[in-house]
Amino acid sequence: MDGTIRDALRRSLGTPARRWLLVGTLVAGLLAAVALVAAADPADRTFADLSGTVQSLTSVVTPLFGILLVRDLRRSPVHLPVLPTVLAVGLPAVVVGVVGVLICAATLALTPTEAAVEPWRFAGTVALGSVLVQIVAGLVGTGLGLLLRSVVLAFLATIILPLGLFALLGAVDALRPAQPWLTPLGSVRNLLSGEMSTLRWVQWLCVLLIWGVGLNTVGAALLNRRGRPTGS
Repeated sequence: MDGTIRDALRRSLGTPARRWLLVGTLVAGLLAAVALVAAADPADRTFADLSGTVQSLTSVVTPLFGILLVRDLRRSPVHLPVLPTVLAVGLPAVVVGVVGVLICAATLALTPTEAAVEPWRFAGTVALGSVLVQIVAGLVGTGLGLLLRSVVLAFLATIILPLGLFALLGAVDALRPAQPWLTPLGSVRNLLSGEMSTLRWVQWLCVLLIWGVGLNTVGAALLNRRGRPTGS
């Protein structure tokens, strides 16, 4: 199992295309941070505001790493366990999250913030939340990659399903309070604001269980039930 996990970790960023995908994702985050600082009112130049946009933007791409890892699993000529592949998406997710934190911190530090009130408020919580946001995004990718054979359809689903459910719940006043309990976007807003409470941490755990654990468990069961084609 240890060898399988190491192999999955190597595969997560083991091809030039995936490394370029990572670089492109981080460059997009950097450009977004610079653009936000240039366009924002000085009073709005805070670490939490920067992270909210930069991490949300890069989290759109993070699921693709998980989908590609699952494609490797389908194409493997030998039967590989699903769990190491699911865990391996944590590597690119953590890299995106941590580098995103550094980008936001450096951009803010190099920008005059005299008019901002407490620009570094909740910085520790926001930094932790940034990494957690990317990990959940990666797990959504592996989960939908297991459920859907097509890489394109799986990637589109990582955008459409979470946002669609968020919009659906938001369209009904009685259901709106369920957004942070049932949708990644609802928990992302809380995590990247830095204003976390015990209740909000419980809400994030619910989202992790639904979109991280639950989605991957169902996907793994379906994949094993269908059987896996061998070879490339």
